[in-house]
Amino acid sequence: MNSTKNSGEAAINISKSTKHKALAYTSAIPLRQAPWKRGASIFDFILRLCAAAAALAAAATMGTTDETLPFFTQFFQFQASYDDLPAFTFFVVANAIASSYLVLSLPFSIIGIVRPQAAGIKLLLLIFDTQAVAAFTTAAAAAAAAIVYLAHNGNSTVNWLAICQQFTDFCQRVSGAVVASFIAAVILIFLIVLSAVALRSH
Repeated sequence: MNSTKNSGEAAINISKSTKHKALAYTSAIPLRQAPWKRGASIFDFILRLCAAAAALAAAATMGTTDETLPFFTQFFQFQASYDDLPAFTFFVVANAIASSYLVLSLPFSIIGIVRPQAAGIKLLLLIFDTQAVAAFTTAAAAAAAAIVYLAHNGNSTVNWLAICQQFTDFCQRVSGAVVASFIAAVILIFLIVLSAVALRSH
């Protein structure tokens, strides 16, 4: 009788210990995953800061680009300004919107750092990063790059002259703005990939 009772108690103790081990193992999985997700969220925040700075620099550089060639009379002067070309105007607007969005998205990125398991915020940022910003910024940079190429090389077929030999400072500034915009676009694409990987791991 006693042996039966002891064996029953031993079986209960073994089942309890097995259950505790299973619970401990299950609870340990999120703890091991959390540092990676928090690190990815911190990296996301840093990338957003860099992309916002690049987009703002692109918009500010292009928006303040203006050069007038020195001539003997003020009534006969050649001037080049960004707002003479619709592609450059679109470039300034697109990068200004992109930098504003990236700054506004920083609080949501901070929430992702505090709560690495929050998939809804990552999904929201992924949607806006993809549709509202990455394609918008890339289109503006590509359109401006086409104009910059013509400014540097011209087009002999349609008799478009290269103006960068005269407007040197103008071409240098718009070229730098286009490079900064492409940097912002590349960072945004990397952000999209990072968000997709983080969502996949949920």
